Amino acid sequence: MTNGIYDAAIIGGGPAGSTAATLLARAGRRVIVIEREKFPRFHIGESLLPFTMKAFDRLGVREKLDRTFLPKHGGEIVSACGSRGVKFYFKDGFRAQRDRSYQVTRSEFDQLLLQHSRENGAEVREETTVKNIAMGEDRVRLDIETLDGATMAIECRYLLDCSGRQTMVGNFLQLKQSYDHLQKFSVFSHFENVDRAPGIDGTLIFMVRGLDRWFWMIPLTATRMSIGVVMDTVTFRAMKLSPEAALEKCIGEQPIILERMKRAERVAPVYSAGDYSYRNASLFGDRWLLAGDAAGFIDPVFSSGVFLAIMSAEKAADALDQILRDESLKPRLFRSYARRVNKAMDMYLTFVSSWYSGKEFTEVFLNPTNMLQIAPAVNAVLAGNAGASFAIKWRMWLFYFFVRAQRFFAFSPRLSLVPQKVTEPTPETATAIF
Repeated sequence: MTNGIYDAAIIGGGPAGSTAATLLARAGRRVIVIEREKFPRFHIGESLLPFTMKAFDRLGVREKLDRTFLPKHGGEIVSACGSRGVKFYFKDGFRAQRDRSYQVTRSEFDQLLLQHSRENGAEVREETTVKNIAMGEDRVRLDIETLDGATMAIECRYLLDCSGRQTMVGNFLQLKQSYDHLQKFSVFSHFENVDRAPGIDGTLIFMVRGLDRWFWMIPLTATRMSIGVVMDTVTFRAMKLSPEAALEKCIGEQPIILERMKRAERVAPVYSAGDYSYRNASLFGDRWLLAGDAAGFIDPVFSSGVFLAIMSAEKAADALDQILRDESLKPRLFRSYARRVNKAMDMYLTFVSSWYSGKEFTEVFLNPTNMLQIAPAVNAVLAGNAGASFAIKWRMWLFYFFVRAQRFFAFSPRLSLVPQKVTEPTPETATAIF
């Protein structure tokens, strides 16, 4: 049977899906969210960026988030060899507008946003799977199945795919394209009683850059920490270890991490994810849009995942709301949407590719300079400033010039990025003038 026609159907109830659902429902649109899992459920991607805060204000969830999650004031990156380190604070970014974001337990964060969609009038169906998609001339038909095996069909004027890495429409239309140079593998878990700095420094994401891998430490609560390591997929396979054994081995080989974990206790399973960087060749069709990870995902090193998800969902919802009023606007608005989202992903792809291209990025980054306000511009990008500001663009061009030139001329001190054989104190880190 067919249960009427919706203005928009959204596949996926993560941050992108719930953001779009809330905005469309608030605009008076009939919207349904189809989520295959039951929330709360574990998810990685726990460190947010300040440029999402404006969207949270618009959604009306800031007070809920403030009550629930730890603030995040910036980050700290150190070299695995222990000789260099910098802290950056969002308040010092180029023309900074926000000084913080959140460190979140994603199971709670995603559930909060999805419940907020319900409260704002969106219909949400969890534990429901899309079995088939049929694109029509003036509508889209979805065949769906609930956990108990019941099936039905729904129709919508527009389909918004927010299905994450499942990227249902992208796979259905064979649009998904992986980045061969970013075939990475990560293993991670949650730990209690990991040592951290006092004050706001205890809210920073802490990263250790090694020669062939990097570690994250994300404080989630006053006592809980997310810890993980990222390496090339081929490196992980060569270990011939389970994810649990690989994480234990990698932590044991990195004194800077190990020093902070003397009292630590693992309180969650060890999870893993691999080969996760990709983009779809097209982000829209006549009756559909892709948003969030369903559009594309760039490596998690700079915490851009949730930012891109919420940004793209907000833009998609605004476009759909206008098109539902006047369909003649569709060609222009869909093209504009794709350009905006692709431009943001391009910016992070350049940043991430430079991070992985060699030691030079780390050497330059860990030797910050306020010359021409280059360091504050880098800080702004780390905060999620993915706009078209020429003032940031040309400063980033200079940053990448120094990174490339570092290969031939040592503008910044050379680093081995190889851990010391014996346990040493965490390096004394310099506060960057970001």
